[in-house]
Amino acid sequence: MNRQQRIASRTTRTVSRLNDSARALDRIMDEVGIGETDRELFLGWAVSSLWNTFKEERMNRKIMIENEIRQLGLRLPNGTVKKDYEVFFDLPTDKIHDIRLEGAEELGLTFAVTPEEGKCSLSGCPLRTGDFTLRLCFRTIEGEPESELAIPVAFNPNPRDLWKNIPTSPDVTYYKPDSATEYLKVEAGADGDPKKDIVAASQRGRSHAREGRPRDDHFGIAHCDTSDWYILSVADGAGSARYSRKGSQVACDTVVDHCMQNLLDNPGFEAAIRDYVADRDNTDKRTDVTRRVIDIVYKGAMKAHEAVKKVAAVNDDVRLKDFATTLMFAICKKYDFGWFIASFWVGDGAMCIFDAENKTAKLLGTPDEGEFSGQTRFLTMPEIFRDPEVVQKRLRMAVVPDFTALFLMSDGVSDPMFETDRNLNDYSKWKEFYDRLLNGFPEDGIRGVDLSDDNEEAKDQLLGWLDFWSPGNHDDRTIAILY
Repeated sequence: MNRQQRIASRTTRTVSRLNDSARALDRIMDEVGIGETDRELFLGWAVSSLWNTFKEERMNRKIMIENEIRQLGLRLPNGTVKKDYEVFFDLPTDKIHDIRLEGAEELGLTFAVTPEEGKCSLSGCPLRTGDFTLRLCFRTIEGEPESELAIPVAFNPNPRDLWKNIPTSPDVTYYKPDSATEYLKVEAGADGDPKKDIVAASQRGRSHAREGRPRDDHFGIAHCDTSDWYILSVADGAGSARYSRKGSQVACDTVVDHCMQNLLDNPGFEAAIRDYVADRDNTDKRTDVTRRVIDIVYKGAMKAHEAVKKVAAVNDDVRLKDFATTLMFAICKKYDFGWFIASFWVGDGAMCIFDAENKTAKLLGTPDEGEFSGQTRFLTMPEIFRDPEVVQKRLRMAVVPDFTALFLMSDGVSDPMFETDRNLNDYSKWKEFYDRLLNGFPEDGIRGVDLSDDNEEAKDQLLGWLDFWSPGNHDDRTIAILY
């Protein structure tokens, strides 16, 4: 039998069943005494009554389901713009279908339904601040109009967005850009092994940005190609000193220049280092290398102090304290026995040799505390160099086989990352900091820093990383890393 024959056969059977039904209906009406003249009227009434009853039952069912959903008391918690938002709720998906949440997509949110489990979710990062009404739309019965339920939700402004970022006027005295970055790639040696590189970044703090004030921090980095010495410096100009931005710049520039001049060709210093490392118990050899470190590092700090004094002396209406700045700097070189590092540190912040492989973190000094809590000491304070124990307090020498990174940072980084001076001596806190540096702050959309060899993008990644959010910590942020 072909297709046309099958269709014709089904049609014949259908017509036959309809005829049988009509004859059965006529027989029933005969039995109850409905005459020929009343039959059409009766059929019309019966169909109409049944249809109205059917519609009423459907409507009642729809209302009951809508009331059931309203009685769930759906409430969406408030969220924060640009912060991850996720909420779950249940719906009777066995009674409703074609479920959607209108208005969610425009807010940057995604609505999802798992019908088998009756689970619904709303997630994403809200894009807009304010009070909104989302419309939960669904169907209770096929063919019936759609039902909807208004669900209010509010998204608060992200605290980061409330901070103004007013550019510093180029006309300001001692102007400097609001941010700075630098990356120093050091080419591999004759053996082909890669050498450590330096990356540094400095970002004006939010507290300055909202008022259009200049960045007070500064950094300086260098590598002596002829002698293979590295030099890193970070300075934090005092926020209360009107020209501290110049003081920090002069301090960093001076110590980098001074160290470069003394490390380009200094065979006596190199020999003293080797002799000292070969026999560290020999007092004479230790004294010799210490004296030479003082000539380079300590005198570099004194030279920076004098350089800031000269800048201050140019104008009669300013004082040295108007240029107040902290200063930390280090010189480093790799030898066959490992790394020799010498450093100077006055002020707050942190300077540390971090070794992830051996799980050590060696702090190159201690943060300075001023006369009162929350204060610090500055390079520009004359008493810093009058202290008979200044060399012992502020000068450090270290010899290590190797390290993951040497960090120098202003307190704009160390305060939110470590919170207390005690934590600066805790390896686990440095490991946590290092992981944060590599992985970033995904919750704030801030990427990590790729500290791999020959990655010039590291400087921009580091600058972006410095934009991390920490309530109450909005100072300038500067960090230099040898890695």
